[in-house]
Amino acid sequence: MIRLAIQAKGRLNEETTALLADAGIAVTAGKRKLVARAGGFPMEVLYLRDDDIPQAVAMGVADAGIVGWNEVAERGYDVERAMNLGFGACRLSLAVPRDCGYTGDEWWQGRRVATSYPNVLGRYFGERGIDVEIHEIAGSVEIAPAVGMADAICDIVSSGGTLVQNGLREVATVLQSEAVLIVTPGLGEEKRAEVEKLKFRFGSIIESRGMKYVLMNLPQERLDEAIALLPGMRSPTVLPLAAQGWCSLHVVIAEGELWEKIERLKQLGAEGILVLALENMIR
Repeated sequence: MIRLAIQAKGRLNEETTALLADAGIAVTAGKRKLVARAGGFPMEVLYLRDDDIPQAVAMGVADAGIVGWNEVAERGYDVERAMNLGFGACRLSLAVPRDCGYTGDEWWQGRRVATSYPNVLGRYFGERGIDVEIHEIAGSVEIAPAVGMADAICDIVSSGGTLVQNGLREVATVLQSEAVLIVTPGLGEEKRAEVEKLKFRFGSIIESRGMKYVLMNLPQERLDEAIALLPGMRSPTVLPLAAQGWCSLHVVIAEGELWEKIERLKQLGAEGILVLALENMIR
């Protein structure tokens, strides 16, 4: 059995729980419950603050954890980044007041920058040889310039709406982040095997996102043209129909290409096209 640390509450908790559910793993946490036994997988779930998860995994208190990469990068603990999970995307960005006359890297020299990520920001400016005063703030970083606490900020950005509301504009990305699965270094063979099973489940779900399963009827004489258009995972599935001269074609198509492909298939004579959601894709 392994122990997985996840965020106790918030958006990342909801998306992590949804991923676990899609992977056939049920977790239910009562109020104030720190540890819960999972159903459908030999695992305990440990509920922590997001900034405590990297330390818990590094110490072996948890064998693995799901947390934003920004927290791992800031805390600096020795953990293994096992896989990206495809949700919780955001960026750690520098933002300045709209009317500050920002001119580029030289503008930062000697400035005071407020942030909740002093270590990541210190490395960023250190690599560029820029001397700044980093002022650490635990919350509401975006108000620091308005109240005179800092000249600019470095904070997590998703849509950028909060920056606009506070009279700020984004000028540089310090770090790209998303939810990641992290693992304790040197994990034993038995627990490592369980982590690999967990990665396999997650991988099949992540790979299926944005994909559609498409079935259609097609004139047999246009089959080669359709196959050239739709290579599929290995090759499309082709089944004969009772109607002479017709076949059924089954294929997986990326959602971004779906309508373009369907339009071209219809030009080849495809009809009776069904588009189905793809829950899991196991290669």
